[in-house]
Order: sequence, then structure tokens, then C-alpha cells
Amino acid sequence: MVPAVEIVSSRIADWKINILDTVADNASSGLVALGGPVRRLDGLDLIGCAMTLSVNGVQASQGTGADCLGSPLNAAAWLARRSAALGHPLRKGELLLTGALGPMANVSPGDKVVAEIGGLGAVSLNFSL
Repeated sequence: MVPAVEIVSSRIADWKINILDTVADNASSGLVALGGPVRRLDGLDLIGCAMTLSVNGVQASQGTGADCLGSPLNAAAWLARRSAALGHPLRKGELLLTGALGPMANVSPGDKVVAEIGGLGAVSLNFSL
């Protein structure tokens, strides 16, 4: 397991988006940045772990593992069951994003973003044009 930040990108102007737009826009998924270090699940508090996301050193978002369907493992289990039921079980080595631990934050070119997840690690990004 590693900390990650999803970079959301939408082609829908001004985020005036509904569920059909979201599907057509590939769930507004842009990119993902992975941090480290890589950790085994053993001994991690995935429910109580605190996440803080800062933009240019100012806290912009916060949450805990419980904010992700009660636990990120709940999201992973749902996805594994659903994928298997559709005939496409998860495969070893696939990247699995379990969901956000806090709300999105806006960024602009020149911004530095750091997400820290207690007990797991950190990921940092610098945005440019």
C-alpha cells in the first residue's frame, strides 16, 4: 500500500456536472501520483489514519480512512467482488484506488501539494503548465 493523490480533471465547464456528464467524462479522472514508502497492510490503522493535504504549505483538505466507506478496505472489497461478478476479477499487480479520504482542493500552475497519511507516508507534487 502507498499514499496516492488523484489529479481530477474535467472537460465540463465550471464543474456544472451531473451523473451522465461524470460517466461521459471518464469519472473526471486525470492522473494519479504515488508516494511512499510501500507498506504491507499488517499493522496499519486504515480506519483511523489521518490525512492532511496542503497546497503551498496551507492545509486545504483533511480526513481519515473512515471517510472512505468506513475503511479503504471496504471500497477495495466491494470493487473486488463487483469485478469478479462481472467476469473481470482483479489481477495481481493492478493499481487500485480506494477513494478519497478528504474533499478535493483546487490547484494552479506553480502550486506545491503535499498529502500526508498517518502511518502510511506522503506524496508530493509540483504543478506547472
